[in-house]
Amino acid sequence: MTTYNISLLEGDGIGPELSECVYDVLECIHDKSTSLKFNISRVEAGDNAKLKYNKPLPDETFERIKNSQACLKSPVGESAADVVLVLRRYFDLYANIRPSKNYPNISSISKDVDLITVRENTEDLYLGWEFYADDDTVISLRKISRAASRRIAEHAFEIANSRKGKKVTIVHKSNVLRMSDRLFIDTSKEVAKRYPDIEFEEMYVDACAMELIRNPNRFDTILTTNLFGDIISDEAAQITGSIGLAPAANIGKDFGMFEPVHGAAFDIAGKNVANPTSFILALKMMFDWLGEKYRDSNLTSQSIKIEKAVDDLFSKNIKTIDIGGKLSTKEFNNKFISLLTDLGYD
Repeated sequence: MTTYNISLLEGDGIGPELSECVYDVLECIHDKSTSLKFNISRVEAGDNAKLKYNKPLPDETFERIKNSQACLKSPVGESAADVVLVLRRYFDLYANIRPSKNYPNISSISKDVDLITVRENTEDLYLGWEFYADDDTVISLRKISRAASRRIAEHAFEIANSRKGKKVTIVHKSNVLRMSDRLFIDTSKEVAKRYPDIEFEEMYVDACAMELIRNPNRFDTILTTNLFGDIISDEAAQITGSIGLAPAANIGKDFGMFEPVHGAAFDIAGKNVANPTSFILALKMMFDWLGEKYRDSNLTSQSIKIEKAVDDLFSKNIKTIDIGGKLSTKEFNNKFISLLTDLGYD
């Protein structure tokens, strides 16, 4: 029996409600599983933490996250850059992984979509290197390095190698960003040579955005830079039905942070109508990553059951209000836990 130390960052807006849902799921697995146990450290960060502690990422929160093996992060409000970017940089979470797929009875503009966006997570314009050249002009600097391009390309091709499609689409804008994106695409192509069984193509980001609407089924694994990946992955989430179903993993060599793709949604905070599915699926991604890292098949097995429970709920048309159902946040989460319990715990 293995015990895993998990930090749960509760965030802002609908964050605390979603955190409560995921906490209940983890507690249920902890209580009923004979092979999986969790020490869950609930921590504060974001706008509320800034008001309370005068820091969006309090020192105690930072220390507790550092002492965990993985972090589940709820959406954060206006101070997101002071929380998310700090954690990504400190833990060197260089790979942002965002799966997008269709689920039963979820209205969408296309069917049978199953793709993954692999986004470089540490460079690009998101470094925030900006300054005023004069009172009316701001200059932003973009960084793309060969080392960061190589390791994210390797990550993408490894993912593609484990998937049925075995195809990587390298997305860039090297016709305009002739130095930075040319370095990214050339480095990615060098990596591609080591994977002769993986088909690969390159595509300009504007063409990719159009093709995602017109023919999303042509994509399997999309490899791209930070800003483009942020935009493309949100588009892919909406194509498959709702950003409320989209999880994300931020992965480094020794640490992982897992979160819903969407924001804090202050307009519905406290109303018990938020969809917890994206955070539940982020939990699944955490189990996958921990299972691989620690070679724990019990985590991998539990991950499969989490996705099956989500799939089964939607197959029975059990949904939250935002995707055409009738259930509140808590009601849906209770249904999910009940179905997960029926599937059994390892």
